Amino acid sequence: MLTRAQLRKIHRDGFVRLPRLIPPEMVRAARRAINHSLGEEGMNKEALPTMRAQSYCRELTRDPVILNLLNASPAFPALESAVGPGKLRRAEGSQIALRFPAKSDAAGKPHPHIDGMYTPQNGVKEGTISHFTMLAAVFLSDVTAPNSGNFTVWPGTHRLFESHFRQHTPQSLLQGMPTIEMPEPHQVLARAGDVVLAHYQVGHSVAPNTSPNIRYAVFFRLDHTEHASFGWDVMTDIWLEWAGVRAAVGAVSHHSQSR
Repeated sequence: MLTRAQLRKIHRDGFVRLPRLIPPEMVRAARRAINHSLGEEGMNKEALPTMRAQSYCRELTRDPVILNLLNASPAFPALESAVGPGKLRRAEGSQIALRFPAKSDAAGKPHPHIDGMYTPQNGVKEGTISHFTMLAAVFLSDVTAPNSGNFTVWPGTHRLFESHFRQHTPQSLLQGMPTIEMPEPHQVLARAGDVVLAHYQVGHSVAPNTSPNIRYAVFFRLDHTEHASFGWDVMTDIWLEWAGVRAAVGAVSHHSQSR
């Protein structure tokens, strides 16, 4: 179960880091499977843009050694407590997200995005927004310094985007990222076994990797059991699916008020 303080942090910042949630033996097994895949299958250089956008080691994305990082670990009940008992669908797929070291120490600036927007490489159907409830990042390696391929978040932007979409409709995202004044980005530091839980609508990206190490992480995009029926409402009422967060902060869903 997430603590009241953790639930309040999700409400305020749009994300929270949950330390050492994944047992070490599960982390080792997943990383070994990934490294075995890289050694046996290799990587087609021409396919790298698609692998960066979708997943490395595609044959493992639905393998139990990867899916169980979420479905069969303490991570699932912790994340479920944010949306309500029995209200979180288990993961059926994953994104194995590796970030390889850059050639030089020159670190560019990450640019924020919201998941589910079409690009030629990411598999999202053009003219649609593939929104979901929450993003869960499971770290399989230590990321203890900035510019090491860190998961990067713009805290509080879930609320800024909610206000924007109430004014301009969620469908406006089909025209590109909204032009709004953004706060300073935060590069998350994490250890192997940590999980970062982020609201779907918080702006995020990945920092450059000027470290000598590959960053290993697995991302899960998870849905509330009623997500499909809520439709676009989840983007203008961002706590509609988050009963645990609402209870922790005393919030009332705008959707509930309007009924």
